[in-house]
Amino acid sequence: MSKNKLQKFDEISHFKRVYQPEFEEVQNKDFFLKGQWSKSVFNNDHPLVLELGCGKGEYTLGLAQKYPEKNFIGIDIKGARIWRGAKTSNEEDIRNSGFIRTRIEVIDSFFGEDEVEEIWLTFPDPQAKKRRMGKRLSGSRFLLMYQKFLKPDGIIHLKTDSKILFDYTLELVQYNNFKLLFSTNDLYQSGMKDEILQIHTFYEKQYLAQGLKINYLKFRLPKNINIEELPSNEE
Repeated sequence: MSKNKLQKFDEISHFKRVYQPEFEEVQNKDFFLKGQWSKSVFNNDHPLVLELGCGKGEYTLGLAQKYPEKNFIGIDIKGARIWRGAKTSNEEDIRNSGFIRTRIEVIDSFFGEDEVEEIWLTFPDPQAKKRRMGKRLSGSRFLLMYQKFLKPDGIIHLKTDSKILFDYTLELVQYNNFKLLFSTNDLYQSGMKDEILQIHTFYEKQYLAQGLKINYLKFRLPKNINIEELPSNEE
């Protein structure tokens, strides 16, 4: 491991509002802050919003600065990635932002029923190969997991440069009759004026510089219903 990475790991362990439990601590076990994030970490009762696969945390921090009346948590498995966002959060004292280093596969160990209001999926791995479809963060496997802690009709946002992932997610939303709030396969030519969408991640800046189109969709995830995978994608 490089000296730079070791230094980052040491730094991040001292940052406020950053949590890095070992996998064994949360595998089939509840994290000690489950159901208490806003009260115990942010010292308020504000709504909670997650960014899954947050990378360097640009969206987590951008949203936190725009919406001080909400709390935001970025989640990623790579500590060297979230180090940047966590460092900025601490240096700029963005108190309504925090980070968790963990696998998304155990996300339901961290959050209690109806604890989360919205989820952002910003440029997740499209898992383009058929055998890896079950790993898509917008797939039925993960949506069933999100149901456990999202509020009734909680909102999910997806931004992606992958037409494969966008088309798959849109078809899944329609197949399960979720309420689709917005969708476009060319966000910056769609006429949508929402300032939130103008926050650009590190990777998004690279995609835009290459002239790639950004896909976006927003939908509500209903509570207590079975979510079916697309028939052609069942493994």
